[in-house]
Parts: sequence; C-alpha cells; structure tokens
Amino acid sequence: MSEERRRELGESDAPVEEELSESFDETITEGAERLNRTGRNVLVTGLFGGLEIGLGIMAYLAVLYETGDHLLAGLAFSVGLVALFLAHSELFTENFLMPVAAVVAREGSLRQLGKLWGGTLLGNLVGGWVFVWIVMQAFPQWSDTVSEAAHHYVDPAISLQTVTLAVLGGSTITLMSRMQQGTQSDPAKIVATVIGGFLLAGLQLFHSILDSLLIFAAIHSGADVTYLQWLGWFGYTLLFNVLGGIVLVTLLRLVRTKELIQERREASPADPEDAHGDG
Repeated sequence: MSEERRRELGESDAPVEEELSESFDETITEGAERLNRTGRNVLVTGLFGGLEIGLGIMAYLAVLYETGDHLLAGLAFSVGLVALFLAHSELFTENFLMPVAAVVAREGSLRQLGKLWGGTLLGNLVGGWVFVWIVMQAFPQWSDTVSEAAHHYVDPAISLQTVTLAVLGGSTITLMSRMQQGTQSDPAKIVATVIGGFLLAGLQLFHSILDSLLIFAAIHSGADVTYLQWLGWFGYTLLFNVLGGIVLVTLLRLVRTKELIQERREASPADPEDAHGDG
C-alpha cells in the first residue's frame, strides 16, 4: 500500500493510523511537560509518588499477612498505583516512555531527562522510606511477613533469573504507561493500572522502587536485612529495569512511529533547550 493511500485512510495526513498519530502527539506533549518541570517540582512529585506507592505496600502486606497468597496481595498492591494515577504523582519507572520519546523527537534534552530521572528516583525512595517506617510502627505484627518478602529480593545472587525478573519489572510498568496513554477513558486507564500492579507485585517481579520499599520496611521492622544488601540488589535491578522499559517497549514504540518522530525532529530546534527552559 502506498504512503499516499495510507494517508487517505485516516482523517490526518500522518503516515500511520489516526489513533496511533493522536497517541503519539499525546506521548510527546506529556513527555515534554515532564522534562520541563523545575527541579523542585520533580522532587516534590517524586516524593508524593513514594508516599502513594506506600499505600500499595501497606495493602500488599495486609493481604499477604492474612492469606499468604502473593497473587491476591499483588491485586491489593494495585491500590498504590491507582492512587498514584489519580493524584498525578509519578514513579521513576513511569518515565521510560514519554520523556524518552520527547528527547528523541527533540522536544527535550538528555540533561532534562537526567534531572527528571534523578529527582523522581530520589523523591520516590525518600517518600517511600518515610511512609513504610510509619506502616511498620502501626503494624508490627507484619514483621515476619515483610522479612520473608525482603529476603526474596536480597538473598539471590545476580543471575539470569534475577536479571530477567528486573527486565520484566521495567517493561511491565512501561507497558502500563503505554496502555494508559493509548486511551482517553479514565476507567480503562485504571484497569491498565490494576493489571500493571497485579503483575508487578503478584509475580514478585524485581522493581527498583516497589521492592526497595519492601526492603526498607523489613529494615525498619528489625529484620536481618541491611542497607548494604539493599544497595547491591538495587544497583543491578535499576539498570535492568531501565533496559527492560526502554528496549522492550519504548524502542519498539519509536520504531513504529519513526515517520512522526522525523517530522517532529525536523520541526524542532537543534537544541531543545532553545525552545524550552531547563527549569
């Protein structure tokens, strides 16, 4: 089919399907908005994200303590991601699609992406650390449950299995963001959010923020888990979360919309910061 005929099939003149073109525009616009936040706004948004995902950790531990069923607990964890979505806060791993696409389309810079990633990650960890301390003081009876959960992550040495669990953790949360971006329906976005939370927590995938909060909760409860163990696990999990999200989801998405990206690049200034402040 010729490109001219493909253009005729949609209402727009974009060389891809109409829905994909609209989703692409929304992705780039949202990504550019995130990239152009001030450092203070990035930190505050990340801090609230950590607090809100802590709600999911609390729900997860409550169900796991009562039932011992990780799948049911994973479903309960979705409370945290739904709260995150409704409050318009962010997890670090939610920024593997839209801001990266905006940088590729020259709607933002690598420096802005580094600021967004670094500030959100720090805010998530600090906010989550505080919240799970409160949780473990309120529910000390969960100590054994959270200790067992934390050892699931820090005990295994790095291996093909742990690496692939981290890759899947990054790709799952990025695909969740992609599904949310692909619809205008809030109920459909919430369904996508619940699916993402269920898979992440229910299957015990390795996720740099979610599981860090479980490990912090175990440390707060007095379990035989240390920050050094957390750091050793966190380093490679963070790396493979990024690779999973970018390579398995974002890169394929960019290939699918390469014509639209080229149009954006040609319309954008050589230096994205010429058009956008760096905050």
